Amino acid sequence: MPYVNKINLLHRLDLSTSISIYFDILHIRLINLQLNKVFFLIIQAKHQIYHLVVYILCVMCFGTYSSLYAAENTNSHPSSVYQDKMTNGNLGPKMITLPPDRFRMGDIQGTGKSYEQPVHTVNISNPFAISIFPVTFSEYDEFSKATGRTMADQYKWPRGQYPVINVNWDDAKAYARWLSKETNKKYRLPSEAEWEYAARAGSTDQYPWGDKIGINNAHCNSCGETPKKNQTSPVGYYPANQWGIYDMIGNVWEMTADCWNYDYINAPKDGSAWITGDCTRLVLRGGSWGDTPNDLRSSTRLRSYAKARTVNIGFRLVSEK
Repeated sequence: MPYVNKINLLHRLDLSTSISIYFDILHIRLINLQLNKVFFLIIQAKHQIYHLVVYILCVMCFGTYSSLYAAENTNSHPSSVYQDKMTNGNLGPKMITLPPDRFRMGDIQGTGKSYEQPVHTVNISNPFAISIFPVTFSEYDEFSKATGRTMADQYKWPRGQYPVINVNWDDAKAYARWLSKETNKKYRLPSEAEWEYAARAGSTDQYPWGDKIGINNAHCNSCGETPKKNQTSPVGYYPANQWGIYDMIGNVWEMTADCWNYDYINAPKDGSAWITGDCTRLVLRGGSWGDTPNDLRSSTRLRSYAKARTVNIGFRLVSEK
């Protein structure tokens, strides 16, 4: 019988019976109230658990994505920029430290030459620092004066903060030895693998900034505006790559520590220099002011005689950490 009917009958019953029925009704309502509260709490807990599960899944997914993104774009923030102090009180080249990582080396897009193949994975196992700019005339002139060496020929172009040119493999190594002695640190030419690792700055595209040369990203023939055509530009004139390194692409070809080999078969996988092969020639990277965009790709390689001094070849250094 519905509760309302029971309540309406209370006046027909004796007092004790009425009280008993009243409390029965009250007890039932209290039970219903408690059950409603329980159901409400269960529903509320269910929603909380649902939100907790969603949150955990989001964290897991975001964490996985972040890990993958970090793996693909490792080292987006190299650890430090510094200059070593020399014995004469002057500062050496500006250097930036790059952490160890793995990267794919070679012509990933398949648009280059056969000697940019096969594409292979290189494991840079130790951190190293690389100079932010190519070695300038100003820096090289200091070395030449200190050692009584013949000054590098500037051709008809400025010196100062322009990249040093008309130097050969032995000249670059001599500068590295002198700087090592002056700073009590180990300086040397980069290996070809270290060079490409630094140039790519985490990119797998043809250029550090994408698959197109674009406009005013580098100094080359048909790359956009230049301070002056058919010659070098001041270092740092064009934008740096993602790691803050300038002029890896264009301006001057840069020497590496590697002897020339016609492909990457049996190339070192640990980032070290390949010191066997044709060591009367060395590997150049990066392209120059007189080259077209195809020669400025991150994977482009060029051979040059070790003793050659020309107006489109310079170098930069690395320092072991």
